[in-house]
Amino acid sequence: MMTSRFFSFGIKRTCRKVVGLKKPRCWFASYPAHELVGMPSLSPTMESGAIANWNLKEGDSFGAGDVFCSIETDKATVDFEAQDDGVVAKILKEAGTNEIDCGIPIMVTVEDGDDISAFTNFQPDGPPATDEPSQQTKLALNSTDVTPLTLIATQHPKTSDPVLPTFTDNKRIIASPLAHKLAKELGHNIRAIAGTGPGGRIIAADVTEFVPMETVGVPTIQEIPADTLAQATMTAEPTIGVGYKDYPLSDSARQTAARLAMSKRNVPHYYLTIDLKMDKMLEMRASLNEAVGDDEQIGVYELLLKAAGASMKAVPTVNASWMDSVVRVYDDVDINVVVGNGDAMYTPVIRDVSSRGVKSLSADLKAAMLSLIEEEEEEDGNSVLKDLSPSFSALGTLTVMNLGMYGVKSCAPIVTEPQAAALAFGVIENRIVPSNNEDEVYKESVMMTATMSLDHRVVDGAVGAQWLAAFKSHVENPTTLLL
Repeated sequence: MMTSRFFSFGIKRTCRKVVGLKKPRCWFASYPAHELVGMPSLSPTMESGAIANWNLKEGDSFGAGDVFCSIETDKATVDFEAQDDGVVAKILKEAGTNEIDCGIPIMVTVEDGDDISAFTNFQPDGPPATDEPSQQTKLALNSTDVTPLTLIATQHPKTSDPVLPTFTDNKRIIASPLAHKLAKELGHNIRAIAGTGPGGRIIAADVTEFVPMETVGVPTIQEIPADTLAQATMTAEPTIGVGYKDYPLSDSARQTAARLAMSKRNVPHYYLTIDLKMDKMLEMRASLNEAVGDDEQIGVYELLLKAAGASMKAVPTVNASWMDSVVRVYDDVDINVVVGNGDAMYTPVIRDVSSRGVKSLSADLKAAMLSLIEEEEEEDGNSVLKDLSPSFSALGTLTVMNLGMYGVKSCAPIVTEPQAAALAFGVIENRIVPSNNEDEVYKESVMMTATMSLDHRVVDGAVGAQWLAAFKSHVENPTTLLL
């Protein structure tokens, strides 16, 4: 489903088998099979919200993607979408300005419309099951059945400052103001970055594509101090046991894990990999950057996004979704780009990539990155991101990630439903390749490996190969992107 709204959020209690119970049981066993839906938590700090308006009324049927209601938080108004098919049996909380605590039931849904009459006088604090579950079982329910799926967390993990090489050269550094700002925010020593702008000037694209020296040789887990590893990946205090530590997961981490696990389970993945010659694209980038200002410099990533958009137009059946009974092919190419990591990982969407110029794509990408590194301090001293635009949670038709900055050669990403494809880029490096020149057998060329994950229900192997062939053609002959 192509939508610009947030992912669905919901808290459900259903009839299901739970560890600790002898048989499947509902909390409200005297009623027909139903789901009790609570006020969702839309951010790590959200404790309550208000229902602005209901889009459905009691007795209305709904399908995946239909909007139940609009919920007002302290930051935005968000559409609450359905994940499955069903019928609204009872609305427990009317629209209004009154705040409702997260988890408080707001409606009841059923699968069969004939069961609606049983919920006319339904109360959420109705009779529990005869066999009261144990405290351990209740904890299991809290961790499995009642799972608030929230927006990606906005809190940065606090990590130690990176170890940068020491430079004693006092020579004046020539760099654009945006490059200085990005280097400071990303923790890079700007003296370690090679400039590709006019006269060796360091531009913003040089900073975003810079690979710090310490990431070239990646240490093993044994070589990383335990406290550093924990600090880099966990943000909450652990529970210490005998010989282990349990780190609690944030709501966003649980949501991401659930979404990826569901996609990996439901989508029949297969993978295609191709090597690309980057020489001509790098030459074009240098030429384009001579024609724009220092703060408008274009990076390789933007050119690769443009090539992906053009390839979608060349092979449009990849720009599609599996819809059970049909395959939906989209007109516009909207690409989600993966930025950040851990609890601060986001996938902002770049709209209409195939129809826009590279300069416009570069502006959107830089705006997304800048919005992530602009922080504000809360009273408790924790740094959190400012309000993010809806583009950070909207879903496009393709997801692209770049791991080349970490020295990774290739990566096979997970396809995010309902998308049919995901594309990952590796490191851009010099390689020895066969030469077409009769006077030399081999030559040095700038190369990159790209790996594409595909949904076999939507895109078969031959079509996927056609897409990568088109992508290779655009990358190795980038003047075609101007057509």
